[in-house]
Amino acid sequence: MKVDPGFGLENAGWPALLVDGASVICRANQAAIKVFGAALEGASPQLSSIWSPENGSSPEQFLAQWERAPAATVPLKFRAKGGTTLAHAVSICSFSREEGKYFLLQWTPGTAANSEDKSRGGETTFFQKQKLECALQMARSVALDFNNALTGILGHTSHVLSSMEPKHPWRDSLLEVEKAAAWAAEIANDLGAFSLQEKGARGQAPGNLNVVLQRAIEVFQRNKTIEGIDWKLLLEKSLFSTKFDEAKMQQAFIKIVENSVEALPDGGRITVQTHNVELAEVAQDRNVRLGPGAHVCVEISDNGKGIAPEVLPRIFEPFFTTKMRPHRGLGLAWVYGVITNHGGGVAVSSQPGAGTSVRVYLPAEDRIVQDQGGALEQLRGDQKILIVDDEDLLLTMGQTILSAYGYSVLTANSGPKALEILSGKESIDLVITDMVMPAMSGRELIEKIHESWPSIPILCTSGYVRPGGQETDTAYLQKPFTSRDLLIKVKQVLQL
Repeated sequence: MKVDPGFGLENAGWPALLVDGASVICRANQAAIKVFGAALEGASPQLSSIWSPENGSSPEQFLAQWERAPAATVPLKFRAKGGTTLAHAVSICSFSREEGKYFLLQWTPGTAANSEDKSRGGETTFFQKQKLECALQMARSVALDFNNALTGILGHTSHVLSSMEPKHPWRDSLLEVEKAAAWAAEIANDLGAFSLQEKGARGQAPGNLNVVLQRAIEVFQRNKTIEGIDWKLLLEKSLFSTKFDEAKMQQAFIKIVENSVEALPDGGRITVQTHNVELAEVAQDRNVRLGPGAHVCVEISDNGKGIAPEVLPRIFEPFFTTKMRPHRGLGLAWVYGVITNHGGGVAVSSQPGAGTSVRVYLPAEDRIVQDQGGALEQLRGDQKILIVDDEDLLLTMGQTILSAYGYSVLTANSGPKALEILSGKESIDLVITDMVMPAMSGRELIEKIHESWPSIPILCTSGYVRPGGQETDTAYLQKPFTSRDLLIKVKQVLQL
């Protein structure tokens, strides 16, 4: 059986199987194939092929017991290759997807179930880890499906809004739909980040910080509970390119702006500006040491109440806060971690009663990513684009938006179908592909395109699974995204 990269446990040191409600094994990792061998081969191997009669029930009967039950660890016996019967303590959890019910089974070969029975009074560290892996896999699956649904909602909603008259009676309602979807997207991103459970799990692709910054500011501008704030945006039109994780950087800006908003309970002014910094020698801004070369500076300032001098040196300390609950003192500490993990720094200056300025510095590349912040008409094109995704609703959404702006769009619901189109007579200018697909993953498709059509640029889309490596002809657009996000990214990639 082929291991699908979207499975998430393909490199685990213990066997793991994804089984559907009919007890068909849909996914198996390398450890499971090593233990069970030929029994897992073929198009639709059955759980019964490795199931021991000593379990006392059929696989179907066993799975039916766990359709609505919480995750648990149970003793089971299986037939390994060579005919031997092995007893295992197996962690099982169930979850639903659009096409039906699924069960995740994972265990360690050679671990006798009765030898672990002593854990009844308290789970062993090993089984705690198994349960965590199970929870992470469920979170990962939910985040992927959630992001796909939200991409369809945000894409179509923003597309309609872009064509709607400002005084249309339904415009406010659609703006509320868009705001709710954006809020849900934050939840999906948090869920995806939890499922990764590792520092730097997301990659960093070159891009324009203006786009991310504008998106962060819009979160507050659309919030009707925030009143009396004068927003002033001074964005560098020819901003240097920087490498960053889009989701983390947007959240970092949101947390900084949150502090500015809270400093203005009676209203005031918030100024957001970006500019390029080119240094011939080392320079210093407060606690930030800037080396020679190119940098991008994002400055967010307010004319609020400011920060007391005795508090200012401690603002980046975890769990330090002068605010009332539910604040936990993690906001600026988290911002500091995100920025420094990107190789940058954060400088803060403030005077009581005169406001606060937060300056974020990131290392930059000596090229400019065009800021497509102008009219939507500037985002039109006439190139031929191939969209690859296993979700039909996303294929329809992408085709609707791009076709409306002049592009010729072809779609494929799988990697093999995309390769078939590329091998035909069509001349493709850009491929947009999802990263997580059955049968052939986005990574595999990218490798095959690079081998056979190296000149075709590729734009990857996903909730958090980035392409391996950061080739200059492989860009990334995080789900969920709006119609404008898609149009801007397509224009950027085609201009590279």
